[in-house]
Amino acid sequence: AWPILAVLILVKATLGLFVGLLEHWTPSASVYFAFVTGLTIGYGDLAPTTALSRFLAIVIGLTGIVFSGLVVGLAVRALQIAAPYTRGQGRQ
Repeated sequence: AWPILAVLILVKATLGLFVGLLEHWTPSASVYFAFVTGLTIGYGDLAPTTALSRFLAIVIGLTGIVFSGLVVGLAVRALQIAAPYTRGQGRQ
């Protein structure tokens, strides 16, 4: 799962930098925008103004949903695997 998570982070950051290039934002503001948009599905304090930037913000948001779902899925699976050990039963 780590390669998928790494690719999603890279895609999100790259799209954020591209949006920042279109909007004339600094690289740090661009990456900040990408992660705020991707993890909260909201613009926060930066908002794109061009049609292409807005479309890319939608893609960033969808990437964030996939990322969040994958993290939650991994956490649930880890808890399922660990549950027998917490009850003292061992793995069966």
